[in-house]
Amino acid sequence: MRHARQARLPLLLTVTALALSACGGPTSAGDPAPGRTIENCGRTVSVGEPPKRAVALNQGSAEIMLALGLADRMVGTATWTDPVLPELAEANAKVPRLAENKPSLERVLEVEPDFVAASFESVLAVGGVATRDRFAELGVATYVSPTDCGTKDNSGDGDGARSAPLTMDDVYREIRDLATIFAVEARGEELIAGLQRRMAAAAEGVDAAGVTVLYWFANSESPYLAGCCGAPGVITRALGLRNAFDDTRAEWPQINWETVAERDPAVLVIGDLTRRSQTAETAEAKIAFLESHPVTSRMTAVREKRYVPLNGQSMNPTMRTVDGVERVAEALRRFGPLG
Repeated sequence: MRHARQARLPLLLTVTALALSACGGPTSAGDPAPGRTIENCGRTVSVGEPPKRAVALNQGSAEIMLALGLADRMVGTATWTDPVLPELAEANAKVPRLAENKPSLERVLEVEPDFVAASFESVLAVGGVATRDRFAELGVATYVSPTDCGTKDNSGDGDGARSAPLTMDDVYREIRDLATIFAVEARGEELIAGLQRRMAAAAEGVDAAGVTVLYWFANSESPYLAGCCGAPGVITRALGLRNAFDDTRAEWPQINWETVAERDPAVLVIGDLTRRSQTAETAEAKIAFLESHPVTSRMTAVREKRYVPLNGQSMNPTMRTVDGVERVAEALRRFGPLG
């Protein structure tokens, strides 16, 4: 989630705020690529050479970079909700963590970045670490995940709303963009192919047509629940489920428990977070709340203990959304027929 859930000048690095067509797009994996240009959230990002001192300001961007084998070109990460993926732990240990949550601009500049990436527009906007224009003035290229722009409107005070559902193609585009910027296109295609295979395999044999599901990220007093069209929507559609709140396009609307109980979802997917910025962050705390609250304790999913704990990154638009599909599918098989 955007709000609630969360310098040395580089060589020949420029960023413009113009929404131009990309000139000199991705080359083949073996090309030296002296200059690379991509379109990104209404801006043209150009690098004269692949970055050597990159900072990832969100866990999602950090894990993609690590999965692309870029740890030796990273000088910092920030804003973590969960432990790093086990297979990336060794590489991640080599990269300084600038802050558990949002770092200051001064802290970022201390590591002299030549490239900064973020999963959410708010991180590179007023009220975030710094605006993209400010980084551009400092000669630092910036990148925002395409999962958080385009058909997503972030102009309000919440976590945004979508005019069209997020798809895994948006995540794959982020992987391709970063692979292009760092001149490791072949690694990007390999990573995407692996995720696509896992997505296809996860849904095999799952028949969840008509089964309602609720996604609860954080906060017990005024819970953040998934609307129709963010990363939880990818999970919902992949498995044939129906989101209990598929009638809202807000990314993470806050909805009272009385309304939740009225819709009585059959399955509860609950965020299991390690951060401590909201109430009821861990899955254990959420389950204890649900089972003790006079309204939620009467819900079918609570009485039947149909809980699916999921880390926060699987509920955000990241490559870990595939993990979310796999874990929910596994739980549905365990629960048996629910229709």
